[in-house]
Amino acid sequence: MPRIPLGDWVETVVSWIQINLEGVLDFISMVVGALVNGLIGALLSVHFVGIIAILALIAWLLRSWQLAVGTIVSFVLILGLGLWVPTMQTLALVLVAAVLAVLIAVPLGIWSARNPTVRAVLKPVLDFMQTMPAFVYLIPAIVFFSIGYVPGLIATVIFALPPGVRLTELGIRGVDSETVEAGHAFGATPGQILRGVQLPLAMPTIMAGVNQVIMLALSMAVIAGMAGADGLGKIVVEAIANVRIGQGVEAGLAVVLIAMFLDRVTAAMGAPAGNRSSLLGIIARRRDQRRRSAASAVPADAALQPA
Repeated sequence: MPRIPLGDWVETVVSWIQINLEGVLDFISMVVGALVNGLIGALLSVHFVGIIAILALIAWLLRSWQLAVGTIVSFVLILGLGLWVPTMQTLALVLVAAVLAVLIAVPLGIWSARNPTVRAVLKPVLDFMQTMPAFVYLIPAIVFFSIGYVPGLIATVIFALPPGVRLTELGIRGVDSETVEAGHAFGATPGQILRGVQLPLAMPTIMAGVNQVIMLALSMAVIAGMAGADGLGKIVVEAIANVRIGQGVEAGLAVVLIAMFLDRVTAAMGAPAGNRSSLLGIIARRRDQRRRSAASAVPADAALQPA
């Protein structure tokens, strides 16, 4: 059987994109590079005491004082290991990649939940994106954007995108159909139902998707280091190349501490917070009133019957 030259076809497409879309690629590289470098500069311009205090305050407000204390201990440990600068570089890369992935994933998930055709098209694409080895994404990313933060961030966004789309779709489709029908009965438009009913009720599931996006983005830190991105990933790659066990363990521990902080914070953000929408509150109150009315409506003959 003759060999299928799939690799040659892919290289042809990549070469065509590189030649004909050079301006677009340069623009993407400029914007993404400016975002990452700007956030790194902002994080490093603040004294480490200020950064730790801000992160601890976020942990305290969103979760508990125990998490705030754990955050202080974790980042002081990172500082003591001499990894503060690469940690801020990695944190900036993960935050920018996570924000870009969420901005793409949430609208796609909503569109997929509301359109069966889009869902049928997206499902195999997401399967492909989620099962393709992450290292493969680096090859065209390096070809398009050279080395540095940009190819690592692009590969991270592609790798972290699928859970956000899937869980957003799952959350929107999992909203009680009776609640949606009640919104229609009150004359709400599809946009009002989406903003006032479906999104608030689906928010815990959507935030679980955001949590998974951030965790996958952080897991790509080492792979981004292979593309030349500064940070903890680059230190791990150097430790592998030079067989420095201690250096690898220290950088890996810093990644774990960042992951624990981001995981707890995003999990707290996804906790139910009651009826955060006026439309959702109106529907809930009307349904409760109807239930109370039905429960109190006792037939008149029932009171005359002997016990």
